[in-house]
Amino acid sequence: MTSKSQRFNLLLPWLDVLAVTAWGILMLKYWLTGKLNLLIHPNYFGLVVVAGIGLIIVGLFKMQELWQRRRRDIVSNVQHMTLFPPGWGGALLLTAAILGFIFTPQVFASDKALNRGVTDLLGTSRIKPQSFRASIRPEERSLVDWVRTLNVYPEPDAYTGQKAKVQGFVIHPPDLSKEYVFLAKFVLSCCAADAYPVGLPVKLPANQEQYAPDIWLEVEGQMATDNLNGKRQLTIVANAVKKIPQPQNPYSY
Repeated sequence: MTSKSQRFNLLLPWLDVLAVTAWGILMLKYWLTGKLNLLIHPNYFGLVVVAGIGLIIVGLFKMQELWQRRRRDIVSNVQHMTLFPPGWGGALLLTAAILGFIFTPQVFASDKALNRGVTDLLGTSRIKPQSFRASIRPEERSLVDWVRTLNVYPEPDAYTGQKAKVQGFVIHPPDLSKEYVFLAKFVLSCCAADAYPVGLPVKLPANQEQYAPDIWLEVEGQMATDNLNGKRQLTIVANAVKKIPQPQNPYSY
């Protein structure tokens, strides 16, 4: 029994080392495969890459140290206070890293956006007005640029007749009539945990049933003021609607 216990104790440090190394590799994998932008703001990519390389280096040094000690059969007698039994922390970290390799991060979809409701999507209190570019031409504004513009000057009549060409994913709010869809994008301030959706209603040239939720559209048209659910809202009156693939980077910042 003592021999088995010693062997088990010798294996526990390897579990921790594997967990640290796996997390370093996972961070670099997300970066190299272009999936990191689904998780964090690009401003923090460098920090993640440095952390990933650091974890791998630490893991390799610890592996070398453990390999050199293996034949001496040294078991530490130092007692540590831990929340979990010995080995559980490393096992949990390693399991989480393995799941990260198996499952690909998914883009937020319309169900997440609808949790806020259309009123919250149009009420742009969280979006940063300092990102608004006053000099940009209306037809060159992205969907988020339009929302930022409204956040600075929210009178919809001021934009009537202006051209628009925007991209976003489709939402079908239950309280909008069949001739409308809601076009939206998620904005990341720091990471996916704080992502929030913004967008505008689109008046379609055809019934909304032609455009399923979550598909991506490029919409060209003019701005107009519509009365939606008893409130005046800036609306894109679409002249042309084209289905497009989901962008490689579907978020705005």
